[in-house]
Amino acid sequence: MAFFKDLIAKVSQGLAKTRQAVVAKLTSLILGRTLDESLLADVERALLEADVGVGATGKIIAAAREDFRAGKIKDSAELLVHLKRSLKALLAAGGPDVDVRAASAFIPAPLHLRPHGELTIILVTGINGAGKTTSIAKLTKHLQEQRKSVLLGACDTFRAGAVKQLEVWGERLGVDVIRGQANADPAAVAFDACKAALARKVDVLIIDTAGRLQTQDPLMKQLAKIRSVLAKQAQDAPHEALLILDATTGQNALRQAEAFGNAAGITGIILSKLDGTAKGGIVVAIRSAVDIPVKFVGTGERPEDFAPFDPDTFVEGMFGQ
Repeated sequence: MAFFKDLIAKVSQGLAKTRQAVVAKLTSLILGRTLDESLLADVERALLEADVGVGATGKIIAAAREDFRAGKIKDSAELLVHLKRSLKALLAAGGPDVDVRAASAFIPAPLHLRPHGELTIILVTGINGAGKTTSIAKLTKHLQEQRKSVLLGACDTFRAGAVKQLEVWGERLGVDVIRGQANADPAAVAFDACKAALARKVDVLIIDTAGRLQTQDPLMKQLAKIRSVLAKQAQDAPHEALLILDATTGQNALRQAEAFGNAAGITGIILSKLDGTAKGGIVVAIRSAVDIPVKFVGTGERPEDFAPFDPDTFVEGMFGQ
């Protein structure tokens, strides 16, 4: 119980800017007003300002308008309930064909960890500045709290600073880092990291890749090469391919999710810097547009400022409840 209370507190704190800038305004906008077309238009505008996205906002408002005209939503208080339920449905199911009025139960999207005694390989990617290295540190701590041993592979060989930053985090967390020479072939470093992880019988190997732009085709090919090397070292590897997205970049994060999802076989998203944005609704936009679950959110700078993603906790955190 204490864990879930702490989780809710972390997410709620991380969403403070979204709540203060948009959702508090949305709540005050709705409650106490007569439910009519003018109110629905104002709600639509507020959702777009929160970066919920055109597609997701359109679904929510269309469903609300239909239920309003059918007499299923009678006042502004019921509209607020509908809004929260719709956001949760979009986040739980994802994809472009979700019925926002569906009351399906949320099924968590945990990390796919291999059975005890087998190596799990997690590939991490994302553009420079998205918070990739810090997110790897947070993920490492999360795994350590589950009593998993972790090894890091520094495959961003073209930036000495990236390797050094990863090594600093490794020292803080008591985790070894496998690195290569400057400008070495990243796939070769991934190979060495796999060999080391298998020899040491660690539970999880996390591979850091170059901070690449989704428009840089040679770097995308390099990522594919790393995946190929990993697949030859362990069955079904990589077992997770996580994309780090900076929540503060708004709709650009959505475009990255779409591009990486098509090119890199992404299995999950870590949304970083959630505490630094007033537009936390981008989580909804991403989940609605691409069939890739958000698995974790970064809610601060410390390694412990990291929480598994849960739609109920997230939406209630947006509304400050």
